[in-house]
Amino acid sequence: MDLTDKITSFVVGLFGAWAGTLIGKYIIVFIISLMPILELRGGLLAASMLGLPMWQSYGLCLLGNILPIPFILWCINPLFRYMRHWPFIGKFVIWCEKKAEGKKEQIEKLKYIGLFLFVGIPLPGTGAWTGCLIAALLNLDKKKSLLAAIAGVLMAGIIMLILSYGILGSVM
Repeated sequence: MDLTDKITSFVVGLFGAWAGTLIGKYIIVFIISLMPILELRGGLLAASMLGLPMWQSYGLCLLGNILPIPFILWCINPLFRYMRHWPFIGKFVIWCEKKAEGKKEQIEKLKYIGLFLFVGIPLPGTGAWTGCLIAALLNLDKKKSLLAAIAGVLMAGIIMLILSYGILGSVM
């Protein structure tokens, strides 16, 4: 079980009372899909664990993972500048920037295709949150970055759909 599986299981457990109702299960999946690190990957794993229908879960996870993208691209730089002045939160901002800095070469060379691949290939440490943070820090065109990130989320969703409901779904 990799880190995403463990965190997903933990988050599903946190919302255990909600998992008893259908709407509660969908809320859990949506919240997980909104979260950095877990994103759509964790949302689809949770949906599969909770026995939710594949296509409805896919659409909900896409929505949850795509929703933060414009806010990250347009708002993260001013927000980070503001937050940097707070002692504890400033350390978190620096940590986020260092994390993005360490992965920026994967996007910097290929720009929007690099962003698409970075978001679209569901590996640990990649995804829409990190990819859009890097795009914002590199001052890439926001509209092109938005399209590349959404396309990447669609691709990651298809890959995770196959893994969560196909390969992993038959094992679980």
